[in-house]
Amino acid sequence: MRKPRDFDAELKSLEDKARDLKARKVQQLGELVISTGADALSAEELAGALIVLAEIKDAGKREAWAKRGAAFFQGRARRTASASERDVGGAQPQPGGAQPASGSAGAE
Repeated sequence: MRKPRDFDAELKSLEDKARDLKARKVQQLGELVISTGADALSAEELAGALIVLAEIKDAGKREAWAKRGAAFFQGRARRTASASERDVGGAQPQPGGAQPASGSAGAE
C-alpha cells in the first residue's frame, strides 16, 4: 500500500522556496542598482526612470536598451574573468620565480 502524501508539508516547502526566490530577486535587484551606479540617484529619481522605461512601448528603444544592458553584463563578466586571471597569474610566479606564458597572453 502506498504511503499517503503530506500535502501540508509539500505546500510549506513550496512556500519556503517561493520566499527564498523572492528574497534572492530583491537582493539581485539591489546589487544591479549598485553595480550600475544608480544608487547615486534618489529613490524618487530611480522610481521615475523605471516608470518611464516601463511605459515606453517603442520596440526599437527597448531593444537598444536590452543590447546596452547585455553589453554591461558581458563587460562585467570579462572584467571579472581578467581580474581572476591576473590573481592566478600573480600567485603562480612566486614558487617558480618565472612569469607564466598564460598570464601574459591573457593580458593582451
